[in-house]
Amino acid sequence: MNALNPRAADGGRVTRTFKSGNSVAVRLPKDMGFVEGDEVTIIDHEDGTFSIWKVDDGRKILMNLFGSMSSGFMAEGRGEVEQEERDWTPRGAGPDAA
Repeated sequence: MNALNPRAADGGRVTRTFKSGNSVAVRLPKDMGFVEGDEVTIIDHEDGTFSIWKVDDGRKILMNLFGSMSSGFMAEGRGEVEQEERDWTPRGAGPDAA
């Protein structure tokens, strides 16, 4: 376990930053599946960490989730879900509007 980077023990990777022009860059190992020119989204988290996602990962993740569901998934339906009554009248258009 790396005391300075506990995520490395969780299957995370330790790498270094380097200067690229006027920016700082991160080396991504080739076996992670990134190639030059990949479009990515960087998500900053409140705890100071960040995640890097390939732009098309969302669709792939969703499709993999569908494929991983068992054939009996939700066979019994959603069941009863209580819904509170809502007022769908547009604001300012109700009976008290002047």
